[in-house]
Amino acid sequence: MSQVPANLKYTKEHEWVRLDGNRAYVGITDFAQHELGDIVFVEIPEVGAELIAGETFGTVESVKTVSDLYAPLSGKVIEVNQSLIDHPELVNTATYSEGWMVLVEMSAAEDVNDLMDADAYTSHLGE
Repeated sequence: MSQVPANLKYTKEHEWVRLDGNRAYVGITDFAQHELGDIVFVEIPEVGAELIAGETFGTVESVKTVSDLYAPLSGKVIEVNQSLIDHPELVNTATYSEGWMVLVEMSAAEDVNDLMDADAYTSHLGE
């Protein structure tokens, strides 16, 4: 059974969001990293990039496959997790902490309304 922390929001595409005022940390869920297997490379946008909710913003490469990342909300990337360049395995080992990918300053707070809470995401997984 996948870990689904109650303090986060989720997308159907298996991204998680940790809200901090009008900013949001974004990563992939425990379910996603487990399905992908060992992460060997993460491609994420640079600081200043504009994300649009629902559109791709990067990729995650594992020993099994390459998977697109989908923006859970719109806004500007104000920080990227530089640790993932040398240590992409953090996505596997510290999914909800050191494995975050980008910090976004939200441009449309209402995007949060389209995200699932932990119960809805767990139901989505069918676990």
